[in-house]
Amino acid sequence: MNALSRRSLLRGSVAAAGLLSLAACRSAAESSSPAASASPRRGGTLTVATSIDFTPSLLFAQSANTLVQRLVFNTLTRYDDQLQPQPELALSWKLADDGKSITFELREDVRFHNGRPFTADDVIFAVKNLQNPVRSAQLRSTAATVTDFRKNGDHELTLVLAHPVSNLFDLFEFMIITDPATVEDAVAGKQLIGTGPFRFGERKPGASIGFTRNDTYWNPGRPYLDAVEIRVIPQADSLLSSLKTGQSQLSYSVQGKDIATLKGDPQFRITPYDTGAGAYYIGVNVTAEHVGDKRVRQAIAWAVDRERLVQQALGGYGLASSAPWPKSSPAYSDAGATHYRHDPAKARELLKAAGLDTITLPFAHSATPEGVATAQILQYDLKQVGIETVLQPTDSPTMQKQLISQTMPALWTLSHGFAQLHPATLAVSAYPFNEARNSSLFSSPAYTDVVQRAWNRADADGAEAKALYRQITDTLLDEEFVIDIAIAGEIEVATAKVRGATLNKFNYLDLDDAYLTA
Repeated sequence: MNALSRRSLLRGSVAAAGLLSLAACRSAAESSSPAASASPRRGGTLTVATSIDFTPSLLFAQSANTLVQRLVFNTLTRYDDQLQPQPELALSWKLADDGKSITFELREDVRFHNGRPFTADDVIFAVKNLQNPVRSAQLRSTAATVTDFRKNGDHELTLVLAHPVSNLFDLFEFMIITDPATVEDAVAGKQLIGTGPFRFGERKPGASIGFTRNDTYWNPGRPYLDAVEIRVIPQADSLLSSLKTGQSQLSYSVQGKDIATLKGDPQFRITPYDTGAGAYYIGVNVTAEHVGDKRVRQAIAWAVDRERLVQQALGGYGLASSAPWPKSSPAYSDAGATHYRHDPAKARELLKAAGLDTITLPFAHSATPEGVATAQILQYDLKQVGIETVLQPTDSPTMQKQLISQTMPALWTLSHGFAQLHPATLAVSAYPFNEARNSSLFSSPAYTDVVQRAWNRADADGAEAKALYRQITDTLLDEEFVIDIAIAGEIEVATAKVRGATLNKFNYLDLDDAYLTA
């Protein structure tokens, strides 16, 4: 098989696309459940509890809340658990042997919620929309490689690329197809018009968003639910109470320590996603005082007790790791994951070598309960080696904007995605790691060179590609402008009546097949 064979051609019939099973994206926990085979039941309203409100201006970025995108919109393709693209709005595709063009055959039975037919022009707009820097889309660099569009009628389209990219289908998993005429209303939060299973209803900022069933959805018989309500509940105790009392039936925002209290309770199903779609880290602004010296950044990496954080902040749901990659990634290695251990003496040695005894640094973190708990644990660890920190709790939309605008303080802690996809995506797309423009203001010709070589290729899994991933990992571990702590995927907490909910690789909530049992 040539290097392109795994992704170059996939032919899917209309029926295969319409009835596409997404069970592979879920943990084995649900598929092994006796109730998972129950016949789907139509009707009802599913209430989803989240701790963070939807930010319309970040609709085209992977932000802290990605529950809305796949309810209203569709993507061209959808990964299965082996990162093999499957049909969604694209029925089939052919990637050229040189990796510099791809031709899509699009579905002809799709309409937007306003009744307008979906055509190739909508895909052209979606790509150009992500190329627009105003959208702050993490995969903008990949979208920007598309230099030309060649239509053959309304439902066949060829994208011409400036050069091959190893993460092309990551773009098609990420890129939601929006209605061009109403896109500005969408980013203002006024209306969302897509082709997805639910229509946007009423939005009460800071409180809730409602959606109703799209009766003209292209996927036959879907969705099963009549409606979906997303309720914003910032307080951890209140969110947990909402689930326990049945006011909400589904959440991906329950803290790890609270999840532990639900184990063994028959009214709940706890389903960890094993894709490693999230990673907890300390970010470092390398232009700030003291931390411009990489020995100080390495000292921080040695000071952190990753295992304790996984147990106390994440309830044991996570993998302590000093590299960003989940075990499913071709870039993962045991050596990378264990490169930094909890060694306060080593941390103090490095600080001394940098001419420092004690220092004080500002330390921003999310104001969510989990964000506060994580920051306090890290603050304690750093204090033990002489690094005092001043905690700065910040709301999630503000932190996201600071990441994008490169205005973070000396230290911050958040979680990042993108390591669960093709490895080059992390280094050309994620705000903390982007080789061209990252949140840490870190720049290195060597880092840029190895990232570009890993990205500018069609082969993402061969021996040469993996060697480049090792070089990227080595650079990250040496420079430590991003100090990874733990790899953790989303954890679904659902009442026993909820079936069929799933997430894509970008944590977009997919309720096509979701239903409520009697």
